[in-house]
Amino acid sequence: MSEQIRAMPVEHIEEVSPDWMRRALGADVEFADLISKPIGTGQMADSFRVELIGLQKKPSAELSSVVVKMQAANELARLAGAGGSYKSEVSFYADLASTVSIRTPECYYATGPDEDGRFALVLQDMAPAQQGDQLLGCSPEQARAAVVNLAGLHGPRWCDPSLKNISWLRYVTQVEAEYFQETLVASTKGFIEHYADRLTEPEVHILRAFAPKCGSWLLDRRERFTLVHGDYRLDNLLFANTNGEVSVSTVDWQTLEVGNPGRDLAYFLGNSLLPDQRRAHEQALVRAYHDALLSHDIEDYSFEACMADYRFGQFQGPLITILAAHGLAHTERGDDMFIAMCSRACEAIRDLGSLELL
Repeated sequence: MSEQIRAMPVEHIEEVSPDWMRRALGADVEFADLISKPIGTGQMADSFRVELIGLQKKPSAELSSVVVKMQAANELARLAGAGGSYKSEVSFYADLASTVSIRTPECYYATGPDEDGRFALVLQDMAPAQQGDQLLGCSPEQARAAVVNLAGLHGPRWCDPSLKNISWLRYVTQVEAEYFQETLVASTKGFIEHYADRLTEPEVHILRAFAPKCGSWLLDRRERFTLVHGDYRLDNLLFANTNGEVSVSTVDWQTLEVGNPGRDLAYFLGNSLLPDQRRAHEQALVRAYHDALLSHDIEDYSFEACMADYRFGQFQGPLITILAAHGLAHTERGDDMFIAMCSRACEAIRDLGSLELL
């Protein structure tokens, strides 16, 4: 990705003209026109597949289409993203993607966010890879590919003190932890009221028990820290089958922060596998993640410690689910997704006895 600013953020996808795209991609690409169509199910930003028509000159045989990601058209979602999430995603591709080994789309161009919250990313189109479906869940084979891929984010920057000095990268302070806790207590009350007819009594108990302890949970167990994706779930993963093997790529870097790695692992397995499958394959999947992590020359991190972090990290599920449901516009799919995530996370918390660790 060139460091030179060649194009600017736009307000609507219709403003992504052939001239804008040529400036974004650089002089090595020549084409006659473009066609864009919406893709994905993002909550805070909008994504489009842009086909380059009449492609004559290109630096890569794969560059027949790209993905453009930009601020949400929905005003409420855009307001939420402009609070720091858009900056996080643009900065990940610009500053950190090259320092980790997790598989992500190549970023050809990144700009923003500007003072109006507008940003633009031009990314590699990973088609024919398919986005995961949070409602349906995934197979154990897909889950294994995802947790091995996750180790490629955590391992290369494991306990790297320089992460805490990156100005745009969140590392929760005491004041921020108290703010998150106050927000979550209020949001949990609203979440329970809004979804009263879809929540069970045990789920309500877990949500109410965690909210007033959120602050201490965010600050605990940080003797082990690394880059944490924060929203590592199926809707943010792209799966492909290559020569009989499942591969996965990761998108959506709007919740990136520095924290305990168990939060990502727990959030993914607790939310993305149906409960019976999680119970059947949980130990093997955590083991696969741990083995992949150790390949990055990480020492003094036993499997037992990894399992403890995994149990502790299960509260990432209700944290992200409730804050997202509170801060974004409600849709039918969104409501179904939030309830599925909440239910699966609470079941994992019960199975693993995670409340005992608070």
